[in-house]
Amino acid sequence: MSTVIRLGRSYWKLFTASAISNLGDGVGQIAYPWLATAITRNPVLIALVMVVQRLPWLLFSLPAGVITDRVERRSLMVRANVVRAAVTMSVAAAVLLRGEDLPSPAEVEQAAGGSTDWLLYGLILAATLLLGMAEVLYDNAAQTIMPSLVVPQNLEKANGRLWSAEMIANTFAGPPLAAALLALAFAVPFLFDATTFAVSAVLITLLPAGAKLDASDGDRRSWIREVREGFGWLWRHLFLRRLAIVLGLLNMLNMITMAIFVLFAQEVLDTGPTEFALLTTGAAAGGIAGGWTASAISRAIGTGPSLGATLVTGALTSMVIALTSFWPIVWLMMAVSSFFGVLWNVITVSLRQTIIPDRLLGRVNSVYRFFGWGMLPIGAVLGGAIVAVADLSTSREAALRAPWIVAAIGQLLLAFYGIPRLTTARIEAAKAAGERRPSATGS
Repeated sequence: MSTVIRLGRSYWKLFTASAISNLGDGVGQIAYPWLATAITRNPVLIALVMVVQRLPWLLFSLPAGVITDRVERRSLMVRANVVRAAVTMSVAAAVLLRGEDLPSPAEVEQAAGGSTDWLLYGLILAATLLLGMAEVLYDNAAQTIMPSLVVPQNLEKANGRLWSAEMIANTFAGPPLAAALLALAFAVPFLFDATTFAVSAVLITLLPAGAKLDASDGDRRSWIREVREGFGWLWRHLFLRRLAIVLGLLNMLNMITMAIFVLFAQEVLDTGPTEFALLTTGAAAGGIAGGWTASAISRAIGTGPSLGATLVTGALTSMVIALTSFWPIVWLMMAVSSFFGVLWNVITVSLRQTIIPDRLLGRVNSVYRFFGWGMLPIGAVLGGAIVAVADLSTSREAALRAPWIVAAIGQLLLAFYGIPRLTTARIEAAKAAGERRPSATGS
């Protein structure tokens, strides 16, 4: 009879801190785009907010990996959340000061047709850039710290539970809460978001402190050399290299649609703040189910078929969304897509945590995410550009549907490439050849 190994108290501290900060993120994912549409209706300017938010994954991922391997990871996570709390509070203060010049959240589409408030728009861009940089540091450190909190055989279970909690908070509880907070005033959701980051920072201080993992202060190598070491390790690992490239293209295609999603929801699906918030809970429902069942599904059908199913369903759900105007159908498609997206994340994150040497984990993770997440701002630019160009020769509605059609075609081509290469046999071979770290205590 096999012994059940518990996840441990330290894991549950991280779990709680992440759930709380993701609740604030869920509020923010409604509040920020809604605020942007109160300032401008220009699809390029709306997409630019998403570009700036994701730009740090392209420009800052590699330095973040070096920082993660040099700095004690718990301390790094605390500092990142403190910065996020301070930046979000500054946005709340600015919104309070400009409150009389903004339309009410319920009247955004009708009222926001005049000139752009460039001062507030510039603040939103600066804030999203800083928040994105802090997010890169926090997420890289959080993924890197996980193997020190749970034993290797529990990584898929631990990551799955964490993804589920984050999805519950981020896209199930957060968006409806944002709609309720927006009904009070534009500034309220930003005040709430700042508070969640502060509380999360306090909880992370309760995690056990770890050592700096790389060279001592007297034997510190150059940043370029350390980045090159992490880059070289990933590039020589054929399977992880392919996985990172596929993820990058997949994320780019997803961001093509999400960059203008708020305009698509307002003008094509005819949603207000409440319906828009409910719409995003579809991703939560699918993500929760995916997180809690991911390890069981990967064992039942194999890790390779699980990854292949993600690519196929992405193409199908994007095409259905492109052809509908009924937001409950979009809700269902987002649930299906999110289910398989979380399944992908649980499998691939656990794989990296298993096979990457601990002393390189921060750097190799950052290089992987440079490829996988660095394509996000490029996708956001493309999404805004597709709508802007299509707007010149077709109806506004057709222009807002165009990114979904482009994404569906791209995801289908990606499935043809990825399915024969991301097989269960190759994943198991990568695990077998991987350098394993000593078991964690699971304290």
